[in-house]
Formats: sequence, C-alpha cells, structure tokens
Amino acid sequence: MSNYLLAYKGGGMPETDEERQQVMAAWSRWFEALGSSLIDAGNPFGPSRSIASDGGVSDGGGSALTGYSIISAQDIETATERAKGSPILASGGSIEVYEGFPVM
Repeated sequence: MSNYLLAYKGGGMPETDEERQQVMAAWSRWFEALGSSLIDAGNPFGPSRSIASDGGVSDGGGSALTGYSIISAQDIETATERAKGSPILASGGSIEVYEGFPVM
C-alpha cells in the first residue's frame, strides 16, 4: 500500500447556506465511502505565494491548487478510481493524483 495525494484544482464555492450544507454532505458521504483508505481528509487552500529559486517571492501559486486529501491505495489505478468519487468534480474542478513514497 502507498499513500496518494489528491491535489484539487478549481471547483466552485457554494453561494447559499443550503448549497454549503449539500456540498458538505457530499464530501462527508465520499469520505465515509473511502473508509480506512482515507489518511487525511485535507482542507481547501487559501491565499498562496510562490518562491523562486533566486529567493524572489510572488503572490499566487502557478498551479492553481485549491485543496488536497491523502488516501491509501494498492496502486495509482485504484487511487485514481477512488478519486473519481470526489465532489470537487461535480463543481467543475479536477484532481491530480500523486503517489508518495517514503525516503526518510
């Protein structure tokens, strides 16, 4: 088993309390469906900064990431299939799946 970072990009923000409740319920259902494979439910991202190799700093990240979760799976194909249930997709977002591996 390996851990996989699900990096979320884009997606819409709910505009009303009712929409927020529906979105949160969808995330809760998906997290429950993931069961013990959910390592870290993650969080959305707020403002960001980028640091260049010369030490220069600029506002905003070039990748446009909006949040993350970490799951455990047998392989990247399984992680990708599990990611397809994420509510971020229903709001127009996308997901990048990255395998992590221990080096320390």
